[in-house]
Amino acid sequence: MGQFQFEIGFSILLLLLGYFFGRHAEKRHFNSIRQREEEYRDILSIASKVTTAEDSAKPGMLVTGSVVISVDYFKRFLALLRTIFGGRVTSYETLLDRARREAILRMKEEARSLNADRIFNIKLETASISKNAAGNIGSVEVLAYGTAISRVNQGGF
Repeated sequence: MGQFQFEIGFSILLLLLGYFFGRHAEKRHFNSIRQREEEYRDILSIASKVTTAEDSAKPGMLVTGSVVISVDYFKRFLALLRTIFGGRVTSYETLLDRARREAILRMKEEARSLNADRIFNIKLETASISKNAAGNIGSVEVLAYGTAISRVNQGGF
């Protein structure tokens, strides 16, 4: 009986640690994302393949941004409950939201380093990585990519 109580206590401890540390890290990351989104808001991100005639004459350059975010123990536990009872897995929705926004910011960062102010034909790719034997997701990767167009009168790339 003592071993069982230890395992239950340890599991509850991991859940509580996952909740508090995961929530703190997620909150800090969202604050960083909001701050950087404001910093990079001058770089337009457009999903359309179609550019203006003026932009078509300029050289384009592939820009990418990639991020891998780990799923914490608490989110994994909540997702497990949702698979049993059904419904939206909101714990993973916030994870994917952070990952998408971070990947786009990293892509914009690369575009700025190339002196670009617009990114056309933006695409996002998502993959789950490092699954364990039970098939549980350990981390999620998001890749954002597009074509950066250089600023006018600044020499291009």
